[in-house]
Amino acid sequence: MPGWPRSSPRAGLETAEQGRDDRPMNSSPDDQKPFGAYAPNAMQRAVIAAAHGSGLKRGAFRPWLSRIVNLLGSGPIDANYQGASFRLHHLASGTERGALFNPDYNLPELDFLREHAPPGGTFVDVGANVGTYAVSLAKHVGERGCVIAIEPHPVSNARLAFNAAASKLTNLTLVKAAAGDTEGELMIETDGDNLGASHISTTGGIKVPAHRLLTILRDAGVTHIDALKIDVEGYEDRVLTPFFREAPESLWPRAVAIEHLEHKDWLHDCIKDMTGLGYGIAGKTRSNTLLVRKQ
Repeated sequence: MPGWPRSSPRAGLETAEQGRDDRPMNSSPDDQKPFGAYAPNAMQRAVIAAAHGSGLKRGAFRPWLSRIVNLLGSGPIDANYQGASFRLHHLASGTERGALFNPDYNLPELDFLREHAPPGGTFVDVGANVGTYAVSLAKHVGERGCVIAIEPHPVSNARLAFNAAASKLTNLTLVKAAAGDTEGELMIETDGDNLGASHISTTGGIKVPAHRLLTILRDAGVTHIDALKIDVEGYEDRVLTPFFREAPESLWPRAVAIEHLEHKDWLHDCIKDMTGLGYGIAGKTRSNTLLVRKQ
């Protein structure tokens, strides 16, 4: 996007290239080694290939596969996923296990987002985790496009920055903050051993900066959105409700993939609200509702 800011102190924005400079601050020692340092050995490759070619790639089997791969060689695995380069810390992350053992992980959602965010387009990822959507879509939209990846957890956003750098991206801006219904700070915590399940908490956890989605997008110089994906563990309504209330219609995304697994935690039915604003439901997967703005 010509003329968009390269960084913004208020919203915690940085480009993928800038993310390389402060990687040691939040990342593990594993992420100080260049991509390829954790290429799988022959036995690990055999287990991963067996999963790719069978029903073992399904979620129920992936924790067991992860333990086997770790027994064959400890540490993360450097791998390609959906055309991009990832360092996958599979033992403690359901998302990273999915990307390692299932080449079609989240493929219906990715195909939907690629369809609506063409080369040169703009994609926004709210709750970007380690970048399985953001980095893959950044490859798809190309150098003339842009991706805004919003991820507050310091471990996750450090991994995302590494993956963006390993994929040689220059069109991805990482926002190290939470999106919500307020300006200030929020607390996030992680349950169990799944980093991707980090969520907003009122009882404790890690304190992170927080901004309204409209603030983040304005700071990034975004003037239109082709596709938006949001997965913030039951906080989706607190992000989207104020956004659609405050943002000009010219900034409303053409397509949205919203995780609905934690809808019981919503204060407002934001999917119903979006259909009232002129969005139609184009499809549903096990985890996500896919919506397209009617012309």
